Formats: sequence, structure tokens, C-alpha cells
Amino acid sequence: MDPSKPEVSLEVFPYLRVYKDGTVERIAGTQVAPAGLDPQTGVESKDVVIVPETGVSARLYRPNLPEKTDQKLPVVLYFHGGAFCISSVADPLYHNSVNMLVAEAKIIVVSVDYRRVPEHPLPAAYEDCWAAIHWVGSHAAGDHDGHEPWLKDYVDFGRLFLAGDSAGANIAHHLALRARKTEITGSLKLLGLVLINPYFWGEKPIGVEVTDTVRKAMVDNWWLYVCPSDKGGDDLLINPFAEGSPSLDGLACEKILVTLSETDILRDRGRLYYDNLVQSGWKGTAEVTEIEGEDHVFHIFNPTCEKAKILIKRLASFINQ
Repeated sequence: MDPSKPEVSLEVFPYLRVYKDGTVERIAGTQVAPAGLDPQTGVESKDVVIVPETGVSARLYRPNLPEKTDQKLPVVLYFHGGAFCISSVADPLYHNSVNMLVAEAKIIVVSVDYRRVPEHPLPAAYEDCWAAIHWVGSHAAGDHDGHEPWLKDYVDFGRLFLAGDSAGANIAHHLALRARKTEITGSLKLLGLVLINPYFWGEKPIGVEVTDTVRKAMVDNWWLYVCPSDKGGDDLLINPFAEGSPSLDGLACEKILVTLSETDILRDRGRLYYDNLVQSGWKGTAEVTEIEGEDHVFHIFNPTCEKAKILIKRLASFINQ
């Protein structure tokens, strides 16, 4: 052991390590890609501060459009994954993936750079993303507080989607429940949810979790680190079916797409969510897509493979149908 280095007190594999002096070293999700014009897709992006009080920002994306157009596009609030503790909107993996989705779907995306654990304990991430909805909504009346031209000039505020992968999908779910009880700003209408490999969990193992004890323990460890609750995997933030959780029939949108990956340790939780959704009495339209032979958020790590392209087309079709 190198005596010049601080001693490690906790490993949250494969994301980060915590040292006994309190410092945190993120092992993954630390690279940064600048915003700007993407030559491969023609998509343009820029970074803006959306909550000055907290410094929370977002990366905005728009497809290749003429400067003056009457065409109005769906707007997608995107919440990145990373177990609530790593990655950002500037992560090249996410930046590239969103560029591809915007080019395929011809949409405006607001990718929210919410605050992360441990510097900002939960529910900070949820509050930041809820604030982002209201920031978008501030533009909906046209002459109110919002002043971002990409939203005012190009967005159809009647077609708002919340989308995310992994932890981001978890966030989207909770915000759609919250939107039922709390009015969204102005004429903004939440039309749909896109939940990609959603990060839900529970204390009692189901499906492959029963036999895959190594990965089960790894996911247990993630959640206990980001949310050290006495309820563990049955905390209401991570288990939508724990005692006291609100019914899924309260989701404030008209349609939901859940995407799963066959070899993902979170697959059975995503399937359980979909099955409970269609049985809940919720009045919307639910769809599920499972990609065979692939693992968790494979399309982020390998965006040029054929199955990733198929998934991106599926997401684009759902948003525009």
C-alpha cells in the first residue's frame, strides 16, 4: 500500500471509491464532450443554466433546422443514468446517444445535469429535474419568464416527454407521479414517458436475481450507498411496489414505453413495472420492447451496433406516433 495515498473506506464498484479523508474518486463517467455542432448528425447543442439558485444546468439539443420555421417539435426532458452518483450530460457516451436520438426523431431535447450523490444527497436529483420541467414550462405561454429561443421558436409544448435510462428512468417515473398532484406550469402537457432499462429494485429477489447473487449484491451496494435508508431496497424511491408506494394509475401521462435488455440484472424489475402498469387501472397506452442478447444500456456503450440503431428508431417512433 502506498502510504502517500489516503486509505479507501468504501468501494462502490464499478462507479467510485470513497476515501477515509472524505474525498470521492469517480472511476467512471468523468470524461467530458463539449457542446456544439455534431458533424456526424448535424445536431447542434449548447449548455444553459436553468436553476441559478443551485447552479443546475442542461444541455439543449436541436436537429438541423432552418433558422426561421413554423415547424414545432416535441420536447424531451432527458435524465441520464449513472446510479445517481456518476456521469453527466457532457459524458461523451450520453452526448453521442442524445445526438443520435435527436437526429432520428427530429425533436428538441433538454438533457438535465442534475446534482449527484454524495455531494448532494437524494432527493436533490429529483428536485433538480422537477425544476427543469418548470423551466421548460416557463416558455409555454410565449411571453412569460422563459427566454430560451430554442424552446420558444421550435417547441410544441403540448408534446412533452420525460425520458431517461437507468437512474434517469427512475426519476422520470417519480416526476410523472408528482405531476398528477402538482400542476405543471402553463400550457405544458406531459404526453409520455420513455423508461430505458429503468433502475428499480427491492429487498426480496425476483427472477434472475435469485440465482445471480453476485450482481444482486452489487446493485444492493449501489442503492445502500446513494440512499442509506433503513428500508434498503424497499425504499419508496427505488421500489415502486413497496408498502406505501403510490399506485401506477396516478401517472400523469397518456402513453409509456418501457425498454428492457435480455441479460440486464434490472430486466425483471422493468418487466414487473410494465406488468403492474397494465393491471393498475391506468388509462393510458403502455408498450414494452425487449432487446435480445444485450445488457444494461448497451446502446449507450455501443451506439453504432445494429441493435442500438433499432432501439433509437423505436424510441423515435414512440415519440412521434
